[in-house]
Amino acid sequence: HVQLVESGGGSVQAGGSLRLSCAASGYTYNRNCMAWFRQAPGKEREGVARIATGSGNTYYADSVKGRFTISQDKAKNTVYLQMNSLKPEDTAMYYCAATGRQWCYMQYMPRSIDFQYWGQGTQVTVS
Repeated sequence: HVQLVESGGGSVQAGGSLRLSCAASGYTYNRNCMAWFRQAPGKEREGVARIATGSGNTYYADSVKGRFTISQDKAKNTVYLQMNSLKPEDTAMYYCAATGRQWCYMQYMPRSIDFQYWGQGTQVTVS
């Protein structure tokens, strides 16, 4: 069965950096769209960045553009989110998600309902 396992969250001061990892298993990694979402208490889940695992094409939400970088290691079936210049408003639970590759064809961030598979989340706290 499909499994997405996130790691790398933690607490950091404003201006600091963290790198999140999402290890995928149970499906054909190289033909999908994968993304990072985040959800703060009392707020809706927000798409942060997405990557087409075949082409490597990426897209970022305006709120993180220039600060966050999504990347992948195909040999490890793993997607990363490098987060730099962190701000208190980046505090949230961060989730990795996967869906069909067609959701990475368009030049906007897919919605959370467009993703079928989710990890358990990893907490990021910026103070």
